Amino acid sequence: MLNFCGLRILLDCPLDLSALTVFSPVPAGFVSLPSKQSSSSQTFGSLGLEVGSDKRSKVEKPLDANSLIFAEPWYKSVKNLHLWNWCSIDVILISRPMGMLGLPFLTRMKGFSAKIYVTEVSARFGQLMMEDLVSMHAELRQIYGPEESNFPPWMRQEGLEMLPSKLREIILGKDGGELGSWMPLYSAADVKDCILKVQTLKYGEEACYNGILIIKASSSGVEFGSCNWILSGPKGDVGYISCSSFNSAHAMDFDFQSLCGTRTLIYSDFSSLSVTQDVEDGSDSSKPSVNESLFLSDNNSSSVEQAECFLNSDENLEEKEKLVFISSCAIECVKSGGSVLIPVSQTGTLLQLLEQLIASLESSAMEVPIFIISSVAEELLAFLNIIPEWLCKRRQERLYAGEPLFMHANLIKEKRLHVVPAIYSHKLLMNWQEPCIVFSPHWSLRLGPVVHLLRRWCGDPESLLILEDVLNPELALLPFKPIVMKVVQCAFPSGIELHKVQPLLKMLQPKIVLFPEDLRSQISFSSANSFTASYYSEGETLRVPCQKDNTELKIATDLASQFHWKKLKKEDINVSRLKGELFLENAKHHLLLQNEQDDSSKRRPLLHWGSPDVGRLLTALSKLGINATLERVTSNTESQSSCILHVQDPHKALIEVGATSTVITAANENVANLIFEAIDSIMDGI
Repeated sequence: MLNFCGLRILLDCPLDLSALTVFSPVPAGFVSLPSKQSSSSQTFGSLGLEVGSDKRSKVEKPLDANSLIFAEPWYKSVKNLHLWNWCSIDVILISRPMGMLGLPFLTRMKGFSAKIYVTEVSARFGQLMMEDLVSMHAELRQIYGPEESNFPPWMRQEGLEMLPSKLREIILGKDGGELGSWMPLYSAADVKDCILKVQTLKYGEEACYNGILIIKASSSGVEFGSCNWILSGPKGDVGYISCSSFNSAHAMDFDFQSLCGTRTLIYSDFSSLSVTQDVEDGSDSSKPSVNESLFLSDNNSSSVEQAECFLNSDENLEEKEKLVFISSCAIECVKSGGSVLIPVSQTGTLLQLLEQLIASLESSAMEVPIFIISSVAEELLAFLNIIPEWLCKRRQERLYAGEPLFMHANLIKEKRLHVVPAIYSHKLLMNWQEPCIVFSPHWSLRLGPVVHLLRRWCGDPESLLILEDVLNPELALLPFKPIVMKVVQCAFPSGIELHKVQPLLKMLQPKIVLFPEDLRSQISFSSANSFTASYYSEGETLRVPCQKDNTELKIATDLASQFHWKKLKKEDINVSRLKGELFLENAKHHLLLQNEQDDSSKRRPLLHWGSPDVGRLLTALSKLGINATLERVTSNTESQSSCILHVQDPHKALIEVGATSTVITAANENVANLIFEAIDSIMDGI
């Protein structure tokens, strides 16, 4: 949550899909579903907890499939987000499609009025993902039926105590305060209403919020439509760096140059933390490479060019090697008569794997049917064909060469790839044959076709499950044990590699950089850096000093020519008095004058500053025919003395000259005007 220019800005609103693993995926035909007529402990399976009427003995058995929660799943949102006042959020910025999954929880709240900004492609992908989630969740709702209450048994204290400690920690969090983050899933109508409240942007397009804030998105390179944000206001600018990739094989590359010169950067690419772990496990990998050391110490004019070259070096080599390895595993599996199941969460990963698999199959002279099973797959693949401007240069060059952007269109025409909406669809039943290769949505292996296919193949030693990086693979696969099929877990690299953080910052040249606290021990910055590093942590407020001490004011030339300047006597400053309107537009102050302006040279000054010199004031009064006598008064509480001038002729008046103010008291208006004229002649006023 960012407070900037008096606005409260929420950066992304995802769901913790890994928390779905506490629930049991119940496929069609699963006969061991607990009976509704049994005791409440059956909701939690057989946990080895003996529950009596008065006593409860806690003897926790090893975690197994029956330990999971047999109930309609709830979904875990961002920790403590439910504690915020929805009405206090002014702006929401979405950096990637996954960052939208929690939005309907907010937009359906009464009083929600925040403005939501997201790129056009992320909005479409996010909408399709939410619609698919609602569709897959509906299958489980048909099994369990509607919720009997708004507070299911597993959320109650007695229910939580019955759960194994591992599941209880996922539900409650390590500090035990995350139970309020769980919510029942939104509806299809909630998704539709959420999308109506979204304002979409293109890369580089500026949007102005309330005249105060300029918002601009730039490509981050991780996914289709994913972005970083640049916020500009009257007091400075802030850049938000989310998960980013310099060389994407499908999406537009990370546009880091758009962030150059941004004074404050919020670094929020947490993917480097997993890379850091690998670095720490190595013997000497944490030291800077030769190229990094070169341009960290190089201060000549070519250092920026070296930085660009270093940052744009091919970082996809590891990813390509993993794609080739996975494809080889899949081919060997198919040759032995087994099928391959590939749950994916990112569209880019699906497309890259699909193309590599086709290349491997063709080189092996094999024909194997490939299926993509998803309720939104057909619409998603069709959308990819009409967004060339959002793709990487290599994909765009295909378009200019008259080639298809992606391979899937030709594969569908040749009936080598079958795209079906559900596991029970007629098209799938008509074309199904094994062995085969199946892509399906991931959903933590708890929702959708992946559950049915895992049930089918988990006992086949020749079949293969290719699993993306999962926080807890043991828990994710728990409902399908014993698993005889082969399992290959592969984490595809994404985000900024840790050793490229310093080169990137040298290129961007910010003044202040805000890092997550977890990176403090992983990367250090020398005092020679031009920026100040600060660290933010969960649940704490980090205050950043104001970026500008002054504010710029836009004045049109023709309006400025109407000013009548007066030079101050004691300071080399020209001052003009005017009557008009000061307003904010596009995060800049503007001055709008009234159509008719009085001649300021003829107007009586309304403001004076400084303290009048008493001797000069007596002389000025004498020239105007006013006789005054001086009385000095010393205060007991103040070290400075004040003066009182008594005027007797032509009428009585009193002038009190103090340290902070001058007060004129007169019974006759003409005498008061003459005294004011005398003071004006010896002081700066406007």
